[in-house]
Amino acid sequence: MIRRRPPAPSASRDRWLISYADFITLLFALFVVLFASSRLDQTRMRQIASAVTAALHQPGVRAPSVPKTSLDDLRHRLAAEIHAGKAEVHIENRGLVISLREAAYFPAGGDEIARAEYGSLAQIADAIRGMTNPIGLEGHTDSTPIHNRKFRSNWELSAARSIAMLTVFEDRFGIPGDRFAVTGYAETKPVDSNISIEGRARNRRVDIVILNNQ
Repeated sequence: MIRRRPPAPSASRDRWLISYADFITLLFALFVVLFASSRLDQTRMRQIASAVTAALHQPGVRAPSVPKTSLDDLRHRLAAEIHAGKAEVHIENRGLVISLREAAYFPAGGDEIARAEYGSLAQIADAIRGMTNPIGLEGHTDSTPIHNRKFRSNWELSAARSIAMLTVFEDRFGIPGDRFAVTGYAETKPVDSNISIEGRARNRRVDIVILNNQ
């Protein structure tokens, strides 16, 4: 009589526990790696931020700023215009701003610069000629809508006045046009209230901005 061995207990029933344990171990390892990576990224980001900040404060990287002597010089050059209320000169965070009133430099609703004011523009041209800073020419109006034969809106008028300033500085006074950026803001950046006559007069202007940075 042939005796048969009893069947060995199946080892496959518990094999899933090994796979499950391996999976949990790998998942734990993954979370550890992700956590370590996030900590490393934060450290590296702080290092990068510090490096950028330090670089921006190096004299070789910093863009040309407007010296106080330029403010004093322009106030001296334009003393008569400032006293007469034709111009204002002041410093802002972005640079030195020369505000020229519309009433002195332009006809109402027009973009032709009054030739009588070329003398003051020549003084400004002489002052900025020796600088390396970029220059913004910004046209502004009050909130009164305009629609005449030449301009359909305050946007067109403010931009045209900036372009007129650019043309004079470039063609008459020989300052390269690539130093300028021309912008028309219409009534969107007032310096005074548009309720009063005096406020609207201050808002109608062209700002010549000697910028601190490129």
